[in-house]
Amino acid sequence: MLHIVDDEDVIRDSLAWLARSRGIEACTYASAQAFLDSAGERFAQDGDCVLLDVRMPDLNGVAVFDQLAARGLTARIPVIFLTGHGDVPMAVDTLKRGAFDFVEKPFNDNQLMDRVQEALAASRTAGNAAQVHARLATLSAREREVLDRILAGKMNKVVADELGISMRTVEVHRSNILEKMQVKTVVELAGLLK
Repeated sequence: MLHIVDDEDVIRDSLAWLARSRGIEACTYASAQAFLDSAGERFAQDGDCVLLDVRMPDLNGVAVFDQLAARGLTARIPVIFLTGHGDVPMAVDTLKRGAFDFVEKPFNDNQLMDRVQEALAASRTAGNAAQVHARLATLSAREREVLDRILAGKMNKVVADELGISMRTVEVHRSNILEKMQVKTVVELAGLLK
């Protein structure tokens, strides 16, 4: 989902139309506060991006970005700043602090939507990595030991010998690992963890 935060009706509407013309679902906000009030609920799924105007009457875009960063959202929710009043130091600063891009108005519609699609892809990738990390965290210490050896290509008998456990116990751990990681085969598991 593309979140468009701009105090100008015309900009919001045209960006939403442009996004929909590319098959991107868009949600618009007339103020920074309206966006922040709903940010927690709306960022539950992966694949989000924010187009954020720098200059708005209630809160400026940089302050909104800072609040998103404080909530830990900027790592997986790319922010593209839009401004008609940007300067080079502001752009450099926001990019150094993790913004995905900084685009000046007037902008090229196609180039902007290309960047939005890249940002959405980056958000999905970041979300997938977070899910894999969360699944790994559910493994016990012993399951991690078995996982490491399985990924190294070791047979169950070798894993059992190295860890001083029975082959049946290795099989149980292996089954638990596949279930917790939500995969069906070791090949799929290896692809997930590469």
